[in-house]
Amino acid sequence: MRLTRKRLCSILIALYCLFSIYAAYHVFFGRSRRTQDASLRGLRKGAAPARERRGRGLYLWEHIFEGLLEPTDVTAQRREGNLVVGRTHYSFITGPAVVPGYFSVDENNVVLILNGREKAKVFYATQWLLYAQNLVQTQKLQHLAVVLLGNEHCNNEWINQFLKRNGGSVELLFIIYDSPWINNMDVFQWPLGVATYRNFPVVEANWSMLHNERPYLCNFVGTIYENSSRQALMNILKQDGNDKLCWVSAREQWQPQETNESLKNYQDALRQSDLTLCPAGVNTECYRIYEACSYGSVPVVEDVMTAGSCGNSSVYHNAPLQLLKSMNAPFIFIKNWKELPAILEKEKTIILQEKIQRRKRLLHWYQNFKAELKMRFINIVESSFLKNNKG
Repeated sequence: MRLTRKRLCSILIALYCLFSIYAAYHVFFGRSRRTQDASLRGLRKGAAPARERRGRGLYLWEHIFEGLLEPTDVTAQRREGNLVVGRTHYSFITGPAVVPGYFSVDENNVVLILNGREKAKVFYATQWLLYAQNLVQTQKLQHLAVVLLGNEHCNNEWINQFLKRNGGSVELLFIIYDSPWINNMDVFQWPLGVATYRNFPVVEANWSMLHNERPYLCNFVGTIYENSSRQALMNILKQDGNDKLCWVSAREQWQPQETNESLKNYQDALRQSDLTLCPAGVNTECYRIYEACSYGSVPVVEDVMTAGSCGNSSVYHNAPLQLLKSMNAPFIFIKNWKELPAILEKEKTIILQEKIQRRKRLLHWYQNFKAELKMRFINIVESSFLKNNKG
């Protein structure tokens, strides 16, 4: 059947199963159990377990597509949005009520936004892929693509069997982190973005954000892991007394829950600092990079490869952070935190007018970054789905 642009209007950007184990058990094995509250990464007290796993979809829809969702209540069981780009209509559905079998089989084209960061989450993602694959095989669904929050070590072999090149149904894969699979033919890199699962908002720039003197040279709000570069960073800040000139809020244990107060403090740190220190964690790419951009605070990024299979910098010259570097991100990249004192000394000499221009450049770059990703995504999906239906 030939696919026209009019029919392509039915494309569904994101449907994904991000439910608790109890809900999944009910759906797939027929048991009637109530979904229990949980304290997962980023959950607010009393929220449904699915809240933790909705972040990548919300970054795509709200930050890159600049779409709105109804209802506005983030705790709603189901939220939907619609958006027209050119002649194409995009729909978005999210929430704990969205489980395999929820969306209409009248949809011809679907993009699933899935979480494959760890084994437990892979289980839920697999259920969605099996369901969607069955629809493709029975010709109830024509095209399938996936946006995947990949494993931080890039161990994503589980999804290989679902790729079309391997006999599966996934025609396009947009994957987060510097995966060696990226070929820009059927596998594309996608940004990590901000931590929407912790309710980080879409930030609108204002006059004060651009023009006010910021009282802090830099900021770091995060967890200090033993024998990590973050520990080295803290030691370097203390040696020269720069920790007194920066907004530093360090903790020894990671705190999975975000409160209104902690979110406000973090946003204030970004808003009132000229630089945001971004040490590598399990992976070099972190939410903090994009969150700093939202407030015009220049990311100082630890540009080192982390353990795992994400690529070798001696082979991939732009690794890590290939996507950001390919789009000329105006960041400060360093290889060792010993470089930081010189950066901060230079920062003390920069006049306000120069900082204002730098903020404008960063905010302008970030807006263009999101706009270009939006158009890339649309062009890749539409051209692939249209091409594959030419008789």
